[in-house]
Amino acid sequence: MSEAAAAAPKPRAGRTPHGRRKVRSALAVAALDLFAEQGFESTTVDQIADAAGVGRRTFFRYFRAKEDVVFPGHDERLAEVVEHLEAADPAAPPLRAVGETAGIVLEMYLDEPEVSLKRFELTRQVPALRDKEIASIDGYQRVFARYLRRRFADQPSGELHAAVAAAAVVAAHNHVLRQWLRSGGTSDARGDLREAIAQVERAMSGQWPSPGEAGSDDAVVVAAVRTSAPSGAVLDQLRAALGSLSE
Repeated sequence: MSEAAAAAPKPRAGRTPHGRRKVRSALAVAALDLFAEQGFESTTVDQIADAAGVGRRTFFRYFRAKEDVVFPGHDERLAEVVEHLEAADPAAPPLRAVGETAGIVLEMYLDEPEVSLKRFELTRQVPALRDKEIASIDGYQRVFARYLRRRFADQPSGELHAAVAAAAVVAAHNHVLRQWLRSGGTSDARGDLREAIAQVERAMSGQWPSPGEAGSDDAVVVAAVRTSAPSGAVLDQLRAALGSLSE
């Protein structure tokens, strides 16, 4: 072996996209194990980095704080969702496009089952992390609603239609994801999501009044739904709320 070859530094794992995902996942798994073992508040960044076999500086290249390590890759996936919707075929049914994009969000969980399952247990125990999870879900819903507002701009009550449809897609996604998590990662989440989105499409079609029947501009629809409710119950409540528009 030549001197030059012997002196060549070993490439860092984090210098390739695959390597970065591997380091980020290792940090997440280490953090979740420590949180479960000694509690979220008692765990330090230094302990997480040490357990993952990296330095403190490496940790902060991937995460701003230990709260963020519970949701690795969220910002990247949100950007991917935005890009996917911007590139969507304008001739495609709007809800179909959003439903396919919800599949991208689902893949974030399915790609790292160990992290997803450990996080599921942890977020049920730590209110601060549960709040952060809700905030991350809200980010996806806002992106979906923004896209649908553009697609429904020429419809009566189009903004309301967009808001309700985005909420319905997110509710369907969350129900499917929760089923998968409770099954220990064994259920057919992809197939279940396709069916759930198809239910949303069926429920939302034909529910909006024609221009001559549109209600006043200040019409408001409120549907109160538990996040743990089955998708069928969510859709029943949405149908009832939407039906009041034409009464």
